Amino acid sequence: GLRSGKLGEQCEAVVRFPRLFQKYPFPILINSAFLKLADVFRVGNNFLRLCVLKVTQQSEKHLEKILNVDEFVKRVFSVIHSNDPVARAITLRMLGSMASIIPERKNAHHSIRQSLDSHDNVEVEAAIFAAANFSAQSKDFAAGICNKISEMIQGLATPVDLKLKLIPILQHMHHDASLASSSRQLLQQLVTSYPSTKMVIVTLHTFTLLAASSLVDIPKQIQLLLQYLKNDPRKAVKRLAIQDLKLLANKTPHTWSRENIQALCESALHTPYDSLKLGMLSVLSTLSGTIAIKQYFSSAPGTAATTVRSLDLVKLAQECCYHNNRGIAAHGVRILTNISASCQEKDLLPLEQDAVFGLEALLVLCSQDDSPGAQATLKITLTCMVKLVKCRPHLSQSVVESLLTQLHSAQDAARILMCHCLAAIAMQLPVLADGMLGDLMDLYKLIGQSATDKKQELLVSLATVIFVSSQKALSSEIKTVIKQQLENASNGWTAYRIARQASRMGNHDMARELYQSLLTQVASEHFYFWLNSLKEFSHAEQCLTGLQEDNYSSALSCIAEALKSYHKGIASLTAASTPLNPLSFQCGFVKLRIDLLQAFSQLICTCNSLKTSPPPAIATTIAMTSGNDLQRCGRISNQAGMKHSMEEFRNLATRYGDLYQSSFDADSATLRNVELQQQSCLLISHAIEALILDPESASFQEYSSNGTAQVESEYERRMMSVFNHVLEEVESLNRKYAPVSYLASNTCLCNAVIALLKVPLSFQRYFFQKLQSTSIKLALSPSPRNPAEPIAVQNNQQLALKVEGVVQHGSKPGLFRKIQSVCLNVSSVLQSKSGQDYKIPIDNMTNEMEQRVEPHNDYFSTQFLLNFVILGTHNITVESSVIDSNGIVWKTGPKTTIFVKSLEDPYSQQVRLQQQQGQPPSQQQQQRTAYSRF
Repeated sequence: GLRSGKLGEQCEAVVRFPRLFQKYPFPILINSAFLKLADVFRVGNNFLRLCVLKVTQQSEKHLEKILNVDEFVKRVFSVIHSNDPVARAITLRMLGSMASIIPERKNAHHSIRQSLDSHDNVEVEAAIFAAANFSAQSKDFAAGICNKISEMIQGLATPVDLKLKLIPILQHMHHDASLASSSRQLLQQLVTSYPSTKMVIVTLHTFTLLAASSLVDIPKQIQLLLQYLKNDPRKAVKRLAIQDLKLLANKTPHTWSRENIQALCESALHTPYDSLKLGMLSVLSTLSGTIAIKQYFSSAPGTAATTVRSLDLVKLAQECCYHNNRGIAAHGVRILTNISASCQEKDLLPLEQDAVFGLEALLVLCSQDDSPGAQATLKITLTCMVKLVKCRPHLSQSVVESLLTQLHSAQDAARILMCHCLAAIAMQLPVLADGMLGDLMDLYKLIGQSATDKKQELLVSLATVIFVSSQKALSSEIKTVIKQQLENASNGWTAYRIARQASRMGNHDMARELYQSLLTQVASEHFYFWLNSLKEFSHAEQCLTGLQEDNYSSALSCIAEALKSYHKGIASLTAASTPLNPLSFQCGFVKLRIDLLQAFSQLICTCNSLKTSPPPAIATTIAMTSGNDLQRCGRISNQAGMKHSMEEFRNLATRYGDLYQSSFDADSATLRNVELQQQSCLLISHAIEALILDPESASFQEYSSNGTAQVESEYERRMMSVFNHVLEEVESLNRKYAPVSYLASNTCLCNAVIALLKVPLSFQRYFFQKLQSTSIKLALSPSPRNPAEPIAVQNNQQLALKVEGVVQHGSKPGLFRKIQSVCLNVSSVLQSKSGQDYKIPIDNMTNEMEQRVEPHNDYFSTQFLLNFVILGTHNITVESSVIDSNGIVWKTGPKTTIFVKSLEDPYSQQVRLQQQQGQPPSQQQQQRTAYSRF
């Protein structure tokens, strides 16, 4: 490794450090590793120094974990005094890369200033790199270097290529208003004094970045860029202006006035160049999806429909919708879609139709072409279709029909995207009627005849659309066609994906058959058990589809059959889990489903037993005289059967809430599914309370559903309609017949259970697939060498417990939600006492503390001071939970435990022993006691 005499082996050891940092990203290793690298940097040759520089740049987020920063900088900085300009240049770049941890080091600042005057080009370029990095981090350095930079830029002796490298440093001069203002003035001078293309481009871009960081001058900068876009004849400058306008449109759309958008529209209408028109439309389409578009229309003069259509933005969008350049047409329809979606005024209604026609034209054009450009345009078109249908449901029929018509003649790549679009629309609105199934099935038969990858993908997409469109059970004919095509021309993976989609859409019969056929095609027993468990779950849910209202004995037998399959499935699922993939969400979800089915079964049994032993005729009178309303239900309520059922459902709702809180990485559809299960438990517990246990105090206000919420899936739509129906039934019974007869209340409860179970359960994406992966790794110090042995602490001292943690991500960090802060909870419990059994105040027996820390570069650390006054062994538990950017707490774990043994301090022990032997403490000890008090 590093100790080898061969240069190649040393280099290999150096370049492997980043992987080591990823594997163990805690300060204890990173500190010693960087000190080793600094030694290599100090004594090695320039090539080794270059390797160390690259490692430092790759591991930038670990730099703040270096504990001995002074020692590290000292070893690196010693090379700055070398006679070799290349060594000095590498050192400057090294210092620049470390600017985040040494922003105010004056010796580094001085070296950079000195090196800017060097006669060696390599060193000067390195000094510019370091100056830019330090300016971004240090206000003092930026203020000090600003004049030096401006002198060099304006100096006649400085070559032009060096000026071009110096100008971008000015983008970091945003630490205070005066510094930003002086930098803007300098850039303003440069842009007029040096009109050459390269100079104008670099200066304008620096201007934009400075404005974007300092925020105050953004409106001025937008005007300046629009001025260059309009008046400068050079295409390169116009392109740069467009690029910077796009940056400002993304960052601060609220600063765009109506005049700015109008000026951009006029430039786009009058430019003869398609490439520039495309750029300008791209800026306008970005703005059209933000608040800027509302400002544009709200401040528009007049409100008549003719006025709206005569606005330049609308004119431009309508003109571009049918442009022969696909990109321009895509931006045109996107602008129209965004206007229709965000501005719901009556006078904008004609634009809806324009948007639909434009989208249909683009759909026809792009679906025939399988080039990457056409596919990208098609994606934009289909996204616009989904958005338009979501906010204007009355357009859904025409959009869906045009998609179905186009499916037959489209290319395979386009068909896949179109199927995704159809499924997305059908999930929101039940627009795919059974009459359209015939077309889809014909297409399915047609595709299944070849086995290319695109065809396999298309089979899955088309099957999804079929499952969404046939909301009731699939007919046997459709199932036969799907299975036949899968046998003919598909691999096992395609069949599994289709089965997975069937489980998501609630077509459990189809899913069970597909899982059954795949059981013998997998390579490992874990996969076999996974598929077997899915088959059993599908079979269990299939059993519940035969439920009928008012037939309670068959309902009980259906639930018993389903539970039998679920128990088989959970055993198989447990066998499928591995230490690397513990399937904790899946097991938790299925266990809750089993308990929920058992609770439903128990409730039906309780209601049935109430029928077989009804309350006596005088039950109501007894209830009124005794003041105990439960007496109305007769014997069964004395046994607290109903009360037990209600508590059981409340307990299940709490457990569903815990499952929700532990699923930080789940997608929103999965979380909504868990939420619906929780609501169904709360609904039943509320119904029991309202009908039987406490009809007077039951309130309906908190349970009434909000009809304004957007329903995202057919499953949610059906569940919500059941919830509303049950609530209406319970409320009407309460109003009509107070008090409610036991028979009516029983019937209502049993029918509610059956109605909930008749909605086929949807197994959402997170059950099968984890798109986002986030985990936290904790390290505690002090920590024992052996986890079972305790750490010794004297009872008159406090233990300083340091908790360090690293947030680890999968391939798509922050896809659904991001970590804002980590909440650390430390608690200690006395396990076993040693010594005399005094009466101890309860406060001294436990420690309970909580701290919130914000991770920086995925690392956080904090300390806790813990008291252990009582002698004995204490168990310390450190548990972490996560708070996302919306302030929601997620119980992600992990939980770490260490043991502490509290020992008596030697002096107290000596005094106690002397007292036991009857000796008075010596004079010296008495003095010590007096001192120890202070």
